[in-house]
Amino acid sequence: MPEQQLSRRTLLGATAAGGFVTAVPQPQRPGRVPSTVRELEEKIQAGMEKYGIAGVGLGLWYGGKEHVRGFGVTRTDAPEDVDGDTVFRVASTTKTFTGAAVMRLVEQGRIDLDRTVRSYLPGFRTADAAASSRVTVRQALNHTAGWLGDFFLDTGDDSGALARYVAAMDRLPQLTPPGTVFGYNNAALSLAGRLIEVVTRRPYEDEVRRRLLDPLHLTRSGFFLDEIPGARVAQPHVYDPTTGGIVVAPQAWRIPRSLYPAGGLISSARDQIRWARFHLGNGGRALSGRSIRAMRSRPGPGGTLFVELDGAGVTWMLRPTAEGPTVVQHGGDWAGQHSGLLMVPARDFALTVLTNSDAGTALLDDLFIDDWALRRFARVSNLPAPPLTLTKAELAPYLGTYSGQQIDLDGTVYTQEFELVADSGRLVLMFGGQAVDGFAFYRKDHVVDLPLNGGTEEGVRANFVRGPDGTVQWFRLGGRLARRGAPDTARSGRRATTFNPRSLLS
Repeated sequence: MPEQQLSRRTLLGATAAGGFVTAVPQPQRPGRVPSTVRELEEKIQAGMEKYGIAGVGLGLWYGGKEHVRGFGVTRTDAPEDVDGDTVFRVASTTKTFTGAAVMRLVEQGRIDLDRTVRSYLPGFRTADAAASSRVTVRQALNHTAGWLGDFFLDTGDDSGALARYVAAMDRLPQLTPPGTVFGYNNAALSLAGRLIEVVTRRPYEDEVRRRLLDPLHLTRSGFFLDEIPGARVAQPHVYDPTTGGIVVAPQAWRIPRSLYPAGGLISSARDQIRWARFHLGNGGRALSGRSIRAMRSRPGPGGTLFVELDGAGVTWMLRPTAEGPTVVQHGGDWAGQHSGLLMVPARDFALTVLTNSDAGTALLDDLFIDDWALRRFARVSNLPAPPLTLTKAELAPYLGTYSGQQIDLDGTVYTQEFELVADSGRLVLMFGGQAVDGFAFYRKDHVVDLPLNGGTEEGVRANFVRGPDGTVQWFRLGGRLARRGAPDTARSGRRATTFNPRSLLS
């Protein structure tokens, strides 16, 4: 919900100044821990204290060994230690389970990725009936469906929630033609969950458990807490502007059932790293090796989602490296719950980090956007992004007003409007009359997020998308498309009151 979200930079500024939570050291484990692993653990603990993070679950597959550990506490008001089996909301990493469940049906010949969604859901439509009639299953899974994706409508907690949600998608505007542009799309993944229900005649959650969680013995994973007896829950913690610290927010745990295929899974660090190991392997009962490889093949159009992407396969984000091997990645964001999961199949390496605090985004940036972990464990690094200084004439095509939308739980439409202005050869993002972010170009149409004081370190990457006439039409930030030009005031809905580059269920 945009009015409740802080920008990543605002949150970092507040928490770094305060250090509101001190990481609780866990007892030392017996046996020798490799120095690189110990360095990672120390970086996590330092980040917890610096940013103000209550608890972290770590899973690592490195050197043919599994390392699982917890840090900190489940909740600050009644603390219990986090361990490797503590459960968190993994949010959008759920999408990889939805994609795998679809691939299971592809193996059975019950779904064809390149047939239209309407082949299976004849009544499906968005606001653009012609465009939605052409969307394929693959396009829904690789974030190129083209309609507004941040649609968070709450349609209840019963088994009919997904059907009602998909019926309500008839209000979603088409932003780009199907299959042409990467635009992160939560609505398309909930649609995929409904497709699973229609084809199998089972609730989405039952099918994921039956086909994936149970065969893989992911015993600390599910969509409902009563599926995980005795679970120790890492409660969400959110930033409290009145105190300048974080507070436990149990109410933020809930995610509407309509969003479960896009982000509803509950899981532990141990289960998440075993999910990654399954995808590094050669398949098994749950899914064949051929299907696993297909999930990270044939990417759609490329772009950015905090880092540069070659595109998305079947739900997995495929990230290039300077050395050549592909990084296979996903992550998840929900209020007070933020996680990351990445693999480098060519290096037999995987890392997952789960956090239960809004400031967890800062630690995840350090570990998953910056290439610190990739360099140490997998010997790969990001594509270079040397910040450039452009002339006023070179910056001019990118300047102006941009706006994007999301639809909240109650159906309210929020418009987030901002302006990009030139300053000292770079771009400054203005929101509500204040400068909230800075960007420098590093190649044509691609920018890297820089501190407003002009620092040179690499950060979040974003890019511009041009229209058919060759002019800049969109700014893609956090995977979302913001349209250049003043929004249509007749259709713009309520204006967001905070800038939110990292939307819900990223």
